[in-house]
Amino acid sequence: MSPTTFGVIGLGRMAQALLFPWLDSGLVASAAVRAAVASEASAQRIRAHRADLQVATDAAAAWSSPVVLLAVKPQQLEAVAAAAPTPLAGETPLLLSVLAGVRLARLQSLFPAWKVVRAVPNTPCLVRAGLTGLAWGDGLSTDQKVWIQELFSQVGEVLELPEAQLDAFLALTSSGPAFVALVADALADGAVAAGLPRQQAHRLAHRTLAGTAALLQEQDLHPAELRDMVSSPGGTTIAGIRVLERSGLRSALIEAVVAAAERSRELG
Repeated sequence: MSPTTFGVIGLGRMAQALLFPWLDSGLVASAAVRAAVASEASAQRIRAHRADLQVATDAAAAWSSPVVLLAVKPQQLEAVAAAAPTPLAGETPLLLSVLAGVRLARLQSLFPAWKVVRAVPNTPCLVRAGLTGLAWGDGLSTDQKVWIQELFSQVGEVLELPEAQLDAFLALTSSGPAFVALVADALADGAVAAGLPRQQAHRLAHRTLAGTAALLQEQDLHPAELRDMVSSPGGTTIAGIRVLERSGLRSALIEAVVAAAERSRELG
C-alpha cells in the first residue's frame, strides 16, 4: 500500500528518525507528507533540513490523511485527541502510535473510528540500527501489517509482540541505551583515572562496547561465554569482575530494567 497522503502529528527527533528513512526508501513520498508541529520555529527548522516536506502548525491536513504517525509526548495525548477531527463516514484511517506506554485500548478509546497500531522504536533508529516492537490493534489487513513492518524495517529489526510484552521490550531496548551510555561513561572515567586522556578514553570505551556487541551477536555467544573467554585465572579481568560483583552492578542493571518496565505500565 502507498497512501495518497501521510500525516505526521509531532515531528521531533524520533519521528524524524523514522520518517526520513521512509522517504529515502520511497515507501513514503515526500509530496504526500502532511506534518504538524507545535510552533512555527519548529516548522522552519525542519523545512531548512528537508525543504521537500510540507510542515505546518495547523494539523488539519495531517489528520485528513489515510495514515497518520502520532509522535507527540504521552502527556499531550488527551489534548491532541480532543482536537482531532472525526474521519468521514465510511473511512477507517490508520494510526501509528509511537507514544511510550500508551496502550492500544486507550488509543482505540480516543480514536474509535481508526485502526490503531502501537510501535515501540528505540533511539538507535537514528543510525538505522534500531529495534521496533509492534502490537496490532483490531481490523488491520495483512497488506497493512506487511507495509507497516516494511516501514519500520528501514530503521532496524522489527518484532511482532503481544502487547503485554511491550513494557519489558521498552525497558530493555528504549531505556537500555541510556543504561549502556552510563556504563560507557563510567568505563571512560575509569580509564582516565588509570591514566588515559579523556577523549581517547571515551573513544576506546565506545569502540569496546560496539565490538563486544558485535562479537556477542555475530558468534551467537551467551554473555557468560564471553566473560569466561577473557577471564584468565588470577588475571586482570576477574579482578575487575570481583569489584563489579561486590558493588552490585548486575543487580542494579536488573532492577533498572524492571523499574523502567513498571514505569511504562504506570504511563499506560
